[in-house]
Amino acid sequence: MDKRITIIEDNPRIREGFAAVIDGTPGYHVSGQYGTCEDALRTLLIDNPNLVLMDIDLPGIDGIEGTLRVKKLLPGCIVLIITVLEDSDKVFRSLCAGAGGYIIKNSDTDDIIKNISEALAGGAPMSLRIAKMVVQSFTRANDSPLSEREQEVLRGIAEGKSYSKIALDLFISKETVRSHIKNIYQKLAVNSKAEALKVAGDKRWLN
Repeated sequence: MDKRITIIEDNPRIREGFAAVIDGTPGYHVSGQYGTCEDALRTLLIDNPNLVLMDIDLPGIDGIEGTLRVKKLLPGCIVLIITVLEDSDKVFRSLCAGAGGYIIKNSDTDDIIKNISEALAGGAPMSLRIAKMVVQSFTRANDSPLSEREQEVLRGIAEGKSYSKIALDLFISKETVRSHIKNIYQKLAVNSKAEALKVAGDKRWLN
């Protein structure tokens, strides 16, 4: 079954460009296109997307608030922010809201599909610059409840790696990565990767 993707972008040219790329790729289907968050939220449950591409600078409800609302209505839905500016404050606010990663607006076709596929596979696509900002903002503290391996797994998520890539880098299975993530969620009392990164960042449990 095709993965359903909703696009929320106020620039018609960009919105239609994303839609053409997605509908032209086997395995994906655009379930809705909207110029505002307000319009998208009215039919979100009907569209029932697996993934939402959300412009960060929307009129009215912006992409950060929109992410919060999408995750409240469809907790299992992945939200990828689309943006031009790699702004640190917006990165953290979007992650805290539950965004699973970023796509830069001027990405080429291959990168767009690669990032969507990575997100749907459990990864957290971000540009290298954003990943570097996220990782560098964390400094290690000594009171972390996470084991060294759990911190390595969480650091991999912060760097935008997929579960498969984390498993490959750490020489463990993908199921072991999932097990570590489950333990991280339990230890940090969170329910998502974004929340785990927020808690670990605030507590300075990653470097």
